[in-house]
Amino acid sequence: MRTFLLLLLLVGAMPDQATAQKLSSKIDSLITTVVKDSNGPGAVFLVAKNGQPVYHKAFGKANLELGVPLSTRQVFQIGSMTKQFTAIGILLLEEQGKLSVNDAVSKYVPDYPAGNRITLHHLLTHTSGIKDFTKMKTLNEIAQKEMTPKMMVDFFKNEPVEFAPGEKFEYNNSSYVLLGYIIELVTGESYEAFIQKSIFQKAGMQQSRYATDRQVILNRADGYQKKESGYVNKTIISYSVPFSSGSLMSTTTDLLKWQNALNQQVLLKKEELQKAFTKYKLNDGTEITYGYGWHIKDVNGVPSREHGGSIFGFKSMGVYIPEEDIYVVGLSNCDCNSPTQLARDIAALLLQEGRKKEKQ
Repeated sequence: MRTFLLLLLLVGAMPDQATAQKLSSKIDSLITTVVKDSNGPGAVFLVAKNGQPVYHKAFGKANLELGVPLSTRQVFQIGSMTKQFTAIGILLLEEQGKLSVNDAVSKYVPDYPAGNRITLHHLLTHTSGIKDFTKMKTLNEIAQKEMTPKMMVDFFKNEPVEFAPGEKFEYNNSSYVLLGYIIELVTGESYEAFIQKSIFQKAGMQQSRYATDRQVILNRADGYQKKESGYVNKTIISYSVPFSSGSLMSTTTDLLKWQNALNQQVLLKKEELQKAFTKYKLNDGTEITYGYGWHIKDVNGVPSREHGGSIFGFKSMGVYIPEEDIYVVGLSNCDCNSPTQLARDIAALLLQEGRKKEKQ
């Protein structure tokens, strides 16, 4: 009943509950075309309009061994959606006067090869040219080791560069590991503690945290992968390896709090925050569709801010449409259920319904 009433608010003064039910059913249908196995791992989707949830449902199981169904309270690993938090962390420090996005990497890591030519801006926009550690053949050697941020930076820093800084856009996890390391060097505290204090606490994100497989986490969803033989438990890795490029955990509810905190300028003033949502240019003037921690795209011609994530056993996707204040976020506990296109399709459906309302 609550979902239907909220959906009524979404599309305006619609004639009856049946219309809200129809929209809810359309969203259900989109999701179940991807999340097909109700007895397998699944996903949670939240849709919000004007900062308020209008649809929030869970599909599939949180734990296959125990047959526990997913709930909307479940905690997931969010993979590369972590980059949003790292980017905002850097902007927080810039607003406080502790660094500048135009600073050279060598200011903080003096021995970084060609660090005087690579800026924090290059790292934030994936235009640094440094080697992405996820593409290194030796990654398996450290995947389950406990690494310090310095050890991670040392792991990839001497690899040959792919291109000159600012020459190309190429998605890069190493850049965001380096940014997390710089956050630690500047603040004198761990990345985990900094994000917890400066972002999670301020935004009221009580169920979000740095990932761990050892501590007991209330409402944690177990992660799975699908092989030819069926579902298997996720591959074990050390979260100190993806670090600030992909090691945070959250819930759909907390991620809405995150989006609302950004909109309400709880964390950053408008001018500083806008840097995250700007399309930047390469050295030759070519515009790229990435800001700081967000892809800057569009859904059916309407500007959007998006980012997804993928880490063993989990996938995530968030799509925000500023013009309509629509936020769609999907979190999955299996690499077999990608929410990426689903979140975009749901956002497109809401835009379509809104346009219908305008024509009435």
